[in-house]
Amino acid sequence: MNITFGLKSALAEADRILVIGSPGSGKSTLAKRLSRALDLDYISMDRDFYWLPGWRKRPRNEIDSLISKAVARERWIMDGTGLNSFHLRLPRADAVIWLRLPRYACLYGAVSRTFRYFGRNRPELPAGCPERLSLEALAYIWNFERDAAPLIEAALQDHGLANSTVIIRSRKAANRFAALGV
Repeated sequence: MNITFGLKSALAEADRILVIGSPGSGKSTLAKRLSRALDLDYISMDRDFYWLPGWRKRPRNEIDSLISKAVARERWIMDGTGLNSFHLRLPRADAVIWLRLPRYACLYGAVSRTFRYFGRNRPELPAGCPERLSLEALAYIWNFERDAAPLIEAALQDHGLANSTVIIRSRKAANRFAALGV
């Protein structure tokens, strides 16, 4: 499931792409770059579904309703893992890109992003959600491969996407992938 030219051409023809991975892996950066290269609407799970100003989380039923409306569109690229909504998103996805970077790379990404945006909003969050980093978030990243990866693998298998998922294992590979414009 590593990057191959066949998968890249399949992605170039995909109308609906999910970009998943641990926090700090670079999902938003890659999704925004591919959005421009492939002329797909960019959807951020954090900004568009999960968070309200002041870091208030939307109710689950509202999140699911918004996701259902978004995935019904014909062309999009969506960043965010959101295991609780895979049942809504995976059936509509033509392709999945899994940024499966080592934990140290994701921790570095999350910490450096915190310094870069400290006290300000990053673009993939709604207004009123200044950047922050908690011990809970760091623990989630640390345990992502152990806790979340098996659930992701099972969901991809269940939805017939396991063999067509592009797995990217480094920032260098993600940058090369995006630079090729798929």
